[in-house]
Amino acid sequence: MRRDPYEVLGVSRDAGEGDVKKAFRRLARELHPDVNTHDPQAEEKFKEAAEAYEILADGERRATYDRYGFDGLESRGFASAAHGFGSFADIFDAFFGGDPFGAFGGRAGTGRVQGGDVGVEVQITLEQAARGATVGVSYDLVDACERCGGSRAEPGSDVHTCTTCQGAGRVRAVSRTAFGQLVREQVCEVCGGEGRVPTKPCTACSGRGRKAVRKTLDVDVPAGIADEQRIRLTGRGHAGERGGPPGDLYVLVSVADDERFVRDGNDLVSVVDVPAPAAALGSTVSVPTLDGDEQVDVPAGTQPGTVVTLRGKGMPAVGRRGRGDQQVVLNVVIPRNLNARQSELLTELRDSLGEDNLREPADESLVGKLRRAFR
Repeated sequence: MRRDPYEVLGVSRDAGEGDVKKAFRRLARELHPDVNTHDPQAEEKFKEAAEAYEILADGERRATYDRYGFDGLESRGFASAAHGFGSFADIFDAFFGGDPFGAFGGRAGTGRVQGGDVGVEVQITLEQAARGATVGVSYDLVDACERCGGSRAEPGSDVHTCTTCQGAGRVRAVSRTAFGQLVREQVCEVCGGEGRVPTKPCTACSGRGRKAVRKTLDVDVPAGIADEQRIRLTGRGHAGERGGPPGDLYVLVSVADDERFVRDGNDLVSVVDVPAPAAALGSTVSVPTLDGDEQVDVPAGTQPGTVVTLRGKGMPAVGRRGRGDQQVVLNVVIPRNLNARQSELLTELRDSLGEDNLREPADESLVGKLRRAFR
């Protein structure tokens, strides 16, 4: 059983962003492998805490979880980044850009920085949303240079330790102020924080190790996806710096309106016009569905706003079996622009109607009558 994120981090449901971050950093320190060697489950516990932090630190994810739980998050494409890393060190690098607590056991932080995320929007039809589809997306991102593979060095040349920072990637600058000496640490300008410098910079990326490129990718859209839900593709975002992991690609799915249906969760609602005489005498109407037109019987005496349910003709649920229903609203249409003969026939019908023809069902309550009147 997956534990509640609030319980995992030990915070209340009204905890602010600062409290959430503070609780996560406290747990991360407690579960660090160099200070928690006695617990073989420390890594899994940290992944659980990291997932809880990912949910509660993001306002949109937090609101979704509060309303719909883990199922709601997963239906919107959420997958924890923490569970995609192979080692404890990689997890710390991804969330903190290196070891956030200094050099435990003599091990210093690597200074690796995870790449940024990329967002792109695609539009699909309602039928594609119902059946699932593969759509192509194109987007711009900063990726590792193909020529040097991100090493920043021209192929065949080597990379040596930066003599300015001695491989640390950061240098200390000392300045004098009225209050004494001020020491501040900053990224090394020579190696850009890498700690190593190519002897001969790559000619394709000018020694940066990364280039702006445009990529095209086929994305599998699951059946049942709703409008404005997101699909997360791990590792498809901007390349990381100093050996850090890449960011993620978020695909925002926009489902185009369909003039035949209105979506209500996993149900579909459609409206079919029925001439008043056909509703009075009984008839059959053709109803469009996602699976093609279907013939629906209209019982004699059908009233305006009557709803006919077509079981299993709605939308599927993401990751689940079965489909919703289609609710067909029968819109009884009063004839207009009558000719003389039609007016004569309707006049005869009107004059022939008695109380029995207009009597409402005996078991219908007042509330039922009002509902039917205002459909």
